[in-house]
Amino acid sequence: MSAPTIRFDDGAVYERMMGKWSGLVGRAFIDWLLPPPNLRWVDIGCGNGAFTQLLVEHCAPMTVEGVDPSEGQLAFARERLATPVAKFRQGDAMALPFADGTFDAAVMALVVFFIPDPARGVAEMARVVQPGGLAAAYIWDIVNGGGPVEDIATQMKAMGFAPPRAPQAEASTPEGLHALWTRAGFADIEAQVVRARRTFDDFEDYWSTTIAAPNLAPMIKTLATSDVTQLKSRVREQVPIEPSGRVSIVARANAIVGRRPG
Repeated sequence: MSAPTIRFDDGAVYERMMGKWSGLVGRAFIDWLLPPPNLRWVDIGCGNGAFTQLLVEHCAPMTVEGVDPSEGQLAFARERLATPVAKFRQGDAMALPFADGTFDAAVMALVVFFIPDPARGVAEMARVVQPGGLAAAYIWDIVNGGGPVEDIATQMKAMGFAPPRAPQAEASTPEGLHALWTRAGFADIEAQVVRARRTFDDFEDYWSTTIAAPNLAPMIKTLATSDVTQLKSRVREQVPIEPSGRVSIVARANAIVGRRPG
């Protein structure tokens, strides 16, 4: 069975699962990054604005430009951030619609392994930030099993069903990120693993939320009811269920930052 393509078209659906996770790990990323205030930011692959909102709320930006290929996601972003500080436009990470040196800071939040050519995307970050500007990213550590859907994905694979994987997964490793930032010419490169914990009310809350993830939902919809029942049972045996019934999941992401020389 071929794996369906991962798509991100519905901002509200994305928010329930990955938008919440992006906010949690994004806050840990910002706490590590500690950017100065009053920067002009570009949020590349901004999606439904989950990380853009964190920039506005916690980084005191002068401006933020969000760019994403999905108009459905952008519509959600515009509604969640009705502020003149943040603007959103459709665009391609590999051909950003901005002049050289437009920004003080560029960021990719959970994006780099979805870019068809990650090196081109990171080179575009270098182009649109001014000399001395920073370029940063964080991305789920999926190669090493650190993503927030790992428990379900692992059991699916054990049953012979492989959910689609990010097309450029190797770019998410610490080595992959460092190579991309080095190739783009960034200096003062620093890396960090950032973690986030999300607590669900109970197993049903965890299950229904997580199977809505863009890389799981299309595959699960193709499974027979008996297979879904078996998968759910297997996952229930694996996830940490607290005595209260709550389910607490920890996910980790690889983060990187560098500066454009000059």
